[in-house]
Amino acid sequence: MLKLHQLIGYVTLAGMVTQGILGTKLYEGRSRYYDTHKTIGNLTSISYFTGAGLSLFAPPPLTNKKQKGLSSIKAHKYLATLHFSAMVATNVLAEKNRRLHRAAAFTAFGTYATAILVFKF
Repeated sequence: MLKLHQLIGYVTLAGMVTQGILGTKLYEGRSRYYDTHKTIGNLTSISYFTGAGLSLFAPPPLTNKKQKGLSSIKAHKYLATLHFSAMVATNVLAEKNRRLHRAAAFTAFGTYATAILVFKF
């Protein structure tokens, strides 16, 4: 389940990058990208929440080593709390407040990308 979680995570990150590009075009007044932005946004949300579900419902590891201090897995989990909240806010604010929607989307992307990077470095 966690391997699939990782794969879906990369797909979701690609969707978020695409959304950032399309969303910027919409803010520049190019309204022809609205339907594409909305469709890719829905697909990115589906992949995000699927990956989150896989993480939340995965069985615990066979070995459970307790580490003191901040580890990459702890940082990943702390960041998950932030990007999950930001993703919910992004979806709730999509039709209500463009400025807050954009801020929530960039917060989701930043914390999500950081959560992926903590495992790489």
